[in-house]
Amino acid sequence: MTDPGPPLRKIIHIDMDAFFASVEQRDFPELRGKPVAVGGSAARGVVAAASYEARVFGVRSAMPSVTAARLCPDLIFVRHRFDVYKQVSQQIRDIFLDHTPLVEPLSLDEAYLDVTEHLKGRTATKIAAQIRARIQETTGLTASAGVSYNKFLAKLASDQNKPDGLCVITPDRGPDFVLSLPVGKFHGVGPATAAKMQAMGIATGADLHAQDLDFLLRRFGKAGRYYWNIARGIDHRRVSPDRIRKSVGAENTYSADIMALDPALEALEPLAAKVWAAVARHDLRGRTVTLKVKFADFQQITRARSLGQAVASQNELLCIARDLAAGVLPDPRGARLLGVTLSGFEGAGDGPAQLSLFD
Repeated sequence: MTDPGPPLRKIIHIDMDAFFASVEQRDFPELRGKPVAVGGSAARGVVAAASYEARVFGVRSAMPSVTAARLCPDLIFVRHRFDVYKQVSQQIRDIFLDHTPLVEPLSLDEAYLDVTEHLKGRTATKIAAQIRARIQETTGLTASAGVSYNKFLAKLASDQNKPDGLCVITPDRGPDFVLSLPVGKFHGVGPATAAKMQAMGIATGADLHAQDLDFLLRRFGKAGRYYWNIARGIDHRRVSPDRIRKSVGAENTYSADIMALDPALEALEPLAAKVWAAVARHDLRGRTVTLKVKFADFQQITRARSLGQAVASQNELLCIARDLAAGVLPDPRGARLLGVTLSGFEGAGDGPAQLSLFD
């Protein structure tokens, strides 16, 4: 018999709509209704956020700026103003805390709220609507919300009616709701894992549900149990107000093994750019850089360097990663995967949280 786990909770997931770009359009009326990307427009720039007008053209966060400009020739690049985004984020956080102390921020523009013990005669759906209304009144920005009985489904729900939407997934709808979705839509199933599942014939939640636990554990290790659970609408994770992110990493597996040093050093550039865009978005400062190399024989090594202070720039991150790579490459086996991670964040504790831009 399956362990039923803890009692059902009332969880809200709030996700601001195109947050950075929306702040820019709010503050600069000439940008309203136009495709906007927050980030550098130079050859090595990365999009930190894109307005919905830009997303129509396929522009997305973490995309190289040159690619974004090619997709949308009329794209307007604006420099980030993280101090402003942080101020607005704090306004939003204060609104959350007016409703429950159980707030788990995921980034400046996204958070889980557990309102189970703080309903005060209201439903969770009503609270979500009140929060969205106050955010718009206070900041002039819109937010989307998902309401459900666990974190996994609440996050799925918040993405259903974007932008400026609200979606509720009740306990009687949860398991069936999951069955119809592509596995690539599931939080925790990244592009590489989704492709691996597709190769196994697992394309939807229903396909994932059809697999037994032993099969998933053999193919995906400990993550297999998580996949087995979410295919059934099960997620026992608690909303943790003290959750602290421990690392931000990006990695890529290459179609052809990298045999020489110079191509490896070049390949590290987009990885460092994506990591830096993410730490900037999440307002993090870290002092430990880790290089990951997986060779063609699937043997894996890591090399790390810790500084006395936080890494100051994307260029410094890249330089450290390249220096670490020069110490282990080239290798006659060839490198099939490279990864860059930044950790040792200011204020970080021993929590397990981690953000991976690739899986």
